[in-house]
Amino acid sequence: MDANTLHHRFIEPMDVLFLRGNKLFGDPGSHGESLVPPWPSVAAGALRSDLLAREGVDLAAFAAGRIEHPVLGTPARPGPFTLTGFGLARRRHDQEIESLHALPADLIAEADDIGRVAALQRLQPVDPAAGLASSAPLPLWPVLPQKSRGKPMGGCWLTQAGWAAYLAGRLPGLAEVLTTQQLWAIDERVGVGLDMAQRRAADGQLFTAQAVAFKPGVGFLASVRGAEPGRDGMLRLGGDGRGAALSVARHQPTTVDFDAIVRSGRARLVMTTPGLFPDGWQLPAMGPDLTIEWPGLKARLVCAAVARADVISGWDLAQGRPKPAEQVAPTGSVYWLDELQTTPDALRKLAAAGLWPGPDQNPQRRAEGFNRFCFAAW
Repeated sequence: MDANTLHHRFIEPMDVLFLRGNKLFGDPGSHGESLVPPWPSVAAGALRSDLLAREGVDLAAFAAGRIEHPVLGTPARPGPFTLTGFGLARRRHDQEIESLHALPADLIAEADDIGRVAALQRLQPVDPAAGLASSAPLPLWPVLPQKSRGKPMGGCWLTQAGWAAYLAGRLPGLAEVLTTQQLWAIDERVGVGLDMAQRRAADGQLFTAQAVAFKPGVGFLASVRGAEPGRDGMLRLGGDGRGAALSVARHQPTTVDFDAIVRSGRARLVMTTPGLFPDGWQLPAMGPDLTIEWPGLKARLVCAAVARADVISGWDLAQGRPKPAEQVAPTGSVYWLDELQTTPDALRKLAAAGLWPGPDQNPQRRAEGFNRFCFAAW
């Protein structure tokens, strides 16, 4: 098997899913929210567990590090398996799987009086007017040019055609924008705390949790390099291990015109999974003068649109304890790069590798699909 071959799998829920974040719940009156899409580590864990189960590997011995798998390695030293992409997707009428993307931070949807998407606008990096002061560390500010005030709308998603237009520097059309209501619904479930000593329901310990009910044909698209996941079957996914069908995805990834980006001398960098960076929201290897030097690329960061930091964690099955809580730059964060010096081949290799300062940094999170991004025209 070619280690560079990219394998696409469609994961379609067969039941409601409990896609929990890292917020504790279960106390009387608490509320457990679902995270859609979940962190890529959810898909990585499900696919890796499925591989081990198919091959009859002793899971306890693997978790203890006594068995080294040829593509998964060990929990402490992961092998070549790498999740390179994970997000929402849906099956079209022609059975092709199209990816769906939450609006990047530089796209703003505007709602009409009845809650429909009425307009789509883009933030523009501008040089602040003389006399304006702020704590922004970058020379340009992301500004939304509006003739009149509108009502911003959340819960919007781009179709794959809309994503292709966005990466090419065009504004997607309204027909290429979907709303959450078209993709899934929330099903509130009531839970009861248990008294383990008396083996009965605990008094006064009711809580609620969000179950996610996907519309028919809606699921997740996972892309893997370095290993071939199972081609069909069932996965245990999310809280309570609810069932999801696994199948080979007929999917054509969105292409980027790297030659046009190089000719323009500038680009946008868009996070497609959460970014786990050493210095918070700042891109790896950024100098005090805002210059960035990566293999085959040199540029200057001039503007950024980054939402409030998320926190990732999770449960380490091998160690039997929570993973460290770490701040991440959210999916959809946008960085504008100017004075770009690179080649199309260098851009292609960087996008394939992800934003990691070095080949040995955080191999566990790298394998789980964090720090993935796309270059886009500016």
